[in-house]
Amino acid sequence: MEQTGRWLITGGAGFIGSNFLHLLFAEGPRPEKAVTLDKLAYAGRRENLVGLPNGETHQFVQGEIGDQPLVGRLLRENRIEGVIHFAAETHVDRSIESAQPFVETNVVGSWRLLESAWGYWRELPGEEKERFRFLHVSTDEVYGSLGAGEDPTPEGAPYDPSSPYAASKAASDHFVRAYARTFGFPALVTHCSNNYGPRQFPEKMIPLMILNLLEEKPLPIYGDGSNRRDWIYVEDHCRALREVLLRGRPGETYHIGSGAGCSNRELVERLCDLMGELRPLPPGRSYRERIAYVADRPGHDFRYAVDSSKIRHELGWKPRETLEDGLLRTIAWYRENREWCEAIRQDGFARERLGLLRG
Repeated sequence: MEQTGRWLITGGAGFIGSNFLHLLFAEGPRPEKAVTLDKLAYAGRRENLVGLPNGETHQFVQGEIGDQPLVGRLLRENRIEGVIHFAAETHVDRSIESAQPFVETNVVGSWRLLESAWGYWRELPGEEKERFRFLHVSTDEVYGSLGAGEDPTPEGAPYDPSSPYAASKAASDHFVRAYARTFGFPALVTHCSNNYGPRQFPEKMIPLMILNLLEEKPLPIYGDGSNRRDWIYVEDHCRALREVLLRGRPGETYHIGSGAGCSNRELVERLCDLMGELRPLPPGRSYRERIAYVADRPGHDFRYAVDSSKIRHELGWKPRETLEDGLLRTIAWYRENREWCEAIRQDGFARERLGLLRG
């Protein structure tokens, strides 16, 4: 298998970061060295790294992105050629409850990481300096809400964040672009639509619904369920990031979206119907009976969708998974990994209130 790069992956024990690592080691190009830096907060878990190589090829380090002495040491000791920055607080509901962790991690932490990487990059000799990349993984939520008939958001659209989470990610995006424009720092920014798939923390919408279906619990949907999202299977997102990292143009922004948009109500109904095929109920019964509409959350954006034509044309990326196939794979993973979910509950996750979804 082709080998390339010495990467520092922040938040690599989280949902998207761990899937990115598994994809690289399974499909290639296999990293010469991957260093995972994760503070192992509630959503970052060592179990997500099971199956990855140990030792010289992959190293796990527990620590914070804002610890500049630690980050600087990891960059220099491992001769890192690129940083892939996943580490972030991501759950909108939690940001509404308290914005402080989002400011500390997504804004201040990201800036400190950026400072560390910039300082390291300035020291590199010519060829190594040219090869270095800083890939900042962001979200479509920084753009705010689209109307029902509006075109998907293009790169360069103005920011209009609605939640403290989206505002914190917008701030970190601005810092990354400022360093690229002011200092020539070789940074790239990606904005992706809603991810789903294996290892996603169970407070997010799709794993929450799957687990509630398996455990015969209600299926809570905010408002009337008409809010729309573009859903992308996490491996498709990770393949896009791989292409941006290896072939993207420094200073550029790339949107990553599947075009598989649907309302929250339609999504939950699909999950109900797929579960009905996998685990049929008695005649006359339907999993849809468990759908329960609950009070909407404050500032709930109606619709997100991004125009991903640039990455498709420039880098030849396109999603492989249809929404139905991706949902089937995700249901299968959660059915087969109930111990993973139970371990989270044992850590104190089991919050039973109905409002734990990301829309």
